[in-house]
Amino acid sequence: MSNATASRAFANLNGSAGRQQKAVTVDGVTLNGPLSDNRDGERFLEDAFQIIMNEAVKKGTDVTEKVCDWKEPGKLREMLDLELRETGENHERLLQRCHDVAKYSVKTSHPRFFNQLFAGLDHHSLAGRFLTEALNSSQYTYEVAPVFVLMEEVVLSTLRSLIGWDSGDGIFCPGGSISNLYAMNLARYRAFPEVKQRGLWAVPRLAVFTSKECHYSVGKSASVLGVGLQNVHAVKVDERGVMIPEDLDEQIEKAKSQGSVPFLVSATSGTTILGAFDPLDKIADVCEQHKLWFHVDAAWGGSALLSEKHKHLLKGIDRADSVAWNPHKMLMAGLQSSAFLMKDSSGLLKQCHSANATYLFQQDKFYDVSYDTGDKSIQCGRKVDCLKLWLMWKATGTLGLEQRVDRAFAYTRYLVEEMKKRGSFQLVVEPQFVNLCFWYVPPSLRGEEGSEGYQEKLSKVAPTIKERMVKKGSMMVGYQPHQDKVNFFRLVVISPQITRADLDFFLDEIESLGRDL
Repeated sequence: MSNATASRAFANLNGSAGRQQKAVTVDGVTLNGPLSDNRDGERFLEDAFQIIMNEAVKKGTDVTEKVCDWKEPGKLREMLDLELRETGENHERLLQRCHDVAKYSVKTSHPRFFNQLFAGLDHHSLAGRFLTEALNSSQYTYEVAPVFVLMEEVVLSTLRSLIGWDSGDGIFCPGGSISNLYAMNLARYRAFPEVKQRGLWAVPRLAVFTSKECHYSVGKSASVLGVGLQNVHAVKVDERGVMIPEDLDEQIEKAKSQGSVPFLVSATSGTTILGAFDPLDKIADVCEQHKLWFHVDAAWGGSALLSEKHKHLLKGIDRADSVAWNPHKMLMAGLQSSAFLMKDSSGLLKQCHSANATYLFQQDKFYDVSYDTGDKSIQCGRKVDCLKLWLMWKATGTLGLEQRVDRAFAYTRYLVEEMKKRGSFQLVVEPQFVNLCFWYVPPSLRGEEGSEGYQEKLSKVAPTIKERMVKKGSMMVGYQPHQDKVNFFRLVVISPQITRADLDFFLDEIESLGRDL
């Protein structure tokens, strides 16, 4: 049967071939024909895609282009004409809108964008994101997302195997913060399962333990779940930002003596600022002694597991009950790709979160309903986040991803050695990971360490240099104060587009922008 014959046969089955339908109007709305013209829509997509390729992909990775074309908020709003109106705009005007959005957005794929814990571009992952958006599926049942339900389990299983688990559970979440929320909710549910029905009436005063260097989402999770910020105990860290297990044990005992019930310890593998890795084996010993849920927030540092050279940083992670891992960071899977992984394989994740909605999770379907995984999530609609990682992994292979990790470490070491050769840079701490924290000390402040007003003057250096680089568009790197330390830069080098010349440019540009301070 030819394609044309098959198309006519399908149309005849639907009773729509070969006859003109009579116009029908309901409540003043004519129902004949589609509301929009697919041909016009397809033409717009083809033209818009060329703009995306040129402005976002090609120029976005071109080192000769600006990282950002800075405009003050009021000016930018006026230029973009963001107001929404009653009537639509024509094809050409909409394409110009797409062009302007790309032009005035920050180019996070640029080789000199060092501002966040994500950067760079993986083209295969981007293709996965395009495909996901075009298919516009929701990852909750096999009937609407058959490919992605199967794909997600394969990807999650592979990530679990890198942790060292041969079984378990998990789900992709909208960010590492939600993964940490899941861990806290599950830990509480395991300890007090009646909390799902009775709420906070069913639990005593609970206690969470994490380091002073933890991600702020641990506190947010405690607030959202009703545990309370006052019941998140900050464990001491050493000079590198690493949790001290002896203090953890002492704080757990103290909380118990004060009538609290400890239920969760959240360790960190790759802290946000200093890139510190907590000693997981020793923390696991404490958790086992006190029978506490052991969660590892490896959203940033988890990708070191792919490296034979550097996976020792996460030694003991296989003893965790749950792990948060964001492949959209170091592996460059693209926002967002955040996995919540569990050692438990008893169905605890679904038991804790399920609502058993009968319009979605019917138990008398014609296929195996265990593939309807959506009730594991606190969401209903859930984006497909596995495809971008899966397609990138298929293209690059595990060895290729390992090279990315090792290269990031090597580039960081190169920068450290180069900084030590120059008299203008001072390390905050020797890096454990790929977070390189440093001060730039301008000529006017060299040799003045310890003098009155030195710290205040030094604190103004990073913000001034940041303003200059952003307005110039030459590069972008973040800064922050931390504990008792005044503003310093945090450089993160992970993009596969980066060359050694970009790193040398970075050092030269910092010196150039701050020489007169």
